[in-house]
Amino acid sequence: MLKRRTLVAAAGAALGCLAAFPVAAQEVVKVGLILPMTGPFASTGRQVSAGAKTFIETHGDTVAGKKIELIIRDDAGVADQTRRIAQELVVNDGAKVLAGFGLTPLAMSVAPVATQAKVPAIVMAAGTASITKASPFITRTSGTLPQYSLPVGTWAAQNGIKNVVTLVSDYGPGIDAEKWFTKEFKAKGGEVTEAVRVPLQNPDFAPFLQRVRDAKPDAVFVFLPSGVGSLFMKQFSERGLADAGIKLIATGDVTDDDILNSMGKPSIGTITGHFYATAHDSPENKAYVEAFKKANDNMRPNFMSVGGYDGMALIYAALEKTKGDASGPAFMEAVKGLSWTSPRGPVSIDPETRDIIQNIYMREVKEVDGELQNVEFQTFEALKDPEKAEAK
Repeated sequence: MLKRRTLVAAAGAALGCLAAFPVAAQEVVKVGLILPMTGPFASTGRQVSAGAKTFIETHGDTVAGKKIELIIRDDAGVADQTRRIAQELVVNDGAKVLAGFGLTPLAMSVAPVATQAKVPAIVMAAGTASITKASPFITRTSGTLPQYSLPVGTWAAQNGIKNVVTLVSDYGPGIDAEKWFTKEFKAKGGEVTEAVRVPLQNPDFAPFLQRVRDAKPDAVFVFLPSGVGSLFMKQFSERGLADAGIKLIATGDVTDDDILNSMGKPSIGTITGHFYATAHDSPENKAYVEAFKKANDNMRPNFMSVGGYDGMALIYAALEKTKGDASGPAFMEAVKGLSWTSPRGPVSIDPETRDIIQNIYMREVKEVDGELQNVEFQTFEALKDPEKAEAK
């Protein structure tokens, strides 16, 4: 224990010293991108990093007279590694901005590093609402689960669904999704008859889906982390829930564009709420999809990729505002209230919470020109994170 405390103290001292160095002399702004590039959540790392690189490729690698250098590090989805890599990037590599963070525990592990070193940390993927509360140096360009679970509850209550079973992964985002869908659905007159939570690691959905079928709800509301939707959809079909008349409604993580085509016909008709779909109809998105596919061997961009793309947009906009000053306090002050047009639509950073304000779209999985797409049919405009709005 003494050795561990000594190491932590030494790392803290190093971070404290680094924070004291002046930024003005820096001609290069290094951005440390920490992501799960291997392991079960590697698709998140692949998409976020590709989105970030697409932004640099289309906008150049210089902003406000500073050259942007992207340093990508693999944490394999392990929080202890995320924290260690963040310390190394700041102390050894001189990173002025940290970014990425594929899962909530990974983002939370970096909060003490960001706070002590006064280094901005941009959450490009993780979706638990409380993350930005963990440090004044954290901001977000993905979205929060309350933000896109609540509209699903609104839609369900307005479209003839009377009773629902919720099924979510048992960790922060899943609990957020369960809470805010349930809160909104009940407020609109619906009934949640059972709340089912599934282990995050190595999930087998079959026994949980059987519980859902036995409960005979009108619909099942689902949240799962990006990347595991194919297995879920296969078992949803095998357990015969659709045949039993149980509608599938979910957050958009379930019908992730990266793997949607592999889900096949069982996914058709699934209703989801989310902030981005590859099929989003705007000139900005059409240009983004074309550039992304060209740079990534025709890979389809998903919502994680847009979190990475917009994370870089935020970095560039903040540096333009500070005239190249990448020091943490100046950068974070510049972040507040930033707004721009993203491939997903208009976005801004809430000056009070440092969380993203954005449109949330209701979508239905349909076959379009031989491919499965999340086709938008309703928009909830300029939504703030409702959890923080409620806390005010």
